[in-house]
Amino acid sequence: MSGVRGWLRLIPIALLVTAVLAGVATLVRADGIETDLAGRSRSALAAAGITGGDVTFSGRQATLSGLRAEQAGRALGIVQGVEGVESAQVSGGPAPVPPSPAPSTTAASEPPSSSAAPTTTSSAPPTDRAGVQDEVDAQLADAPITFKPNSAQLTPEGTQAARAVAKLLAAAPNSLRYRITGHVGEGPGGRASAIRLSQSRARAVVRLLTASGVPANRLLARGTGTAAPGEGGDRRVEITVEER
Repeated sequence: MSGVRGWLRLIPIALLVTAVLAGVATLVRADGIETDLAGRSRSALAAAGITGGDVTFSGRQATLSGLRAEQAGRALGIVQGVEGVESAQVSGGPAPVPPSPAPSTTAASEPPSSSAAPTTTSSAPPTDRAGVQDEVDAQLADAPITFKPNSAQLTPEGTQAARAVAKLLAAAPNSLRYRITGHVGEGPGGRASAIRLSQSRARAVVRLLTASGVPANRLLARGTGTAAPGEGGDRRVEITVEER
């Protein structure tokens, strides 16, 4: 009987040791993920020529610090595009938004004489959310941003379409931001795999738009998985214009 009591006294100790070991394993695994994400993020920044700052992680959430103001927005977009990163922020607040270029003024010209042929002028670019959304929708209807099957690699036509849209987004007012939503077709791997691929496609477009002059802190990447019937096909992204 005394032997049984001795074994019973050892059970709480064994449970405690097991819990401690499990906790240590969890911490080690989390530390490994953070180290890997930090290393790959720093490499991506260095490859883009951005130096002098640092990036740290808490889980999969990145914090950038020590960056010059003109580098912060671009660096934010690069880190957000690293595979496995859930979100990123700049230490001390969001990256500064560059001011909108002031509209140029020209001297008024004299009205043409009655014999002169009438002149035509191109319409001014839209400045409100609805107008910008209409322009984006029209461009994407003519030239959608598409990807190669089962990958986050843009087709040549998709790359050209994204760069064309970037000019419109960069020129729009700073009060607007853009939600980039990725879609995929039906394929192996189930919903979880579809969501990961659609997120990767959205991040790929964010990286290209950022490199083309759209401030990273005006871009949001989102993946929804497979596209619903009637939404315009798969292997694409759509862009939603929002007020900030």
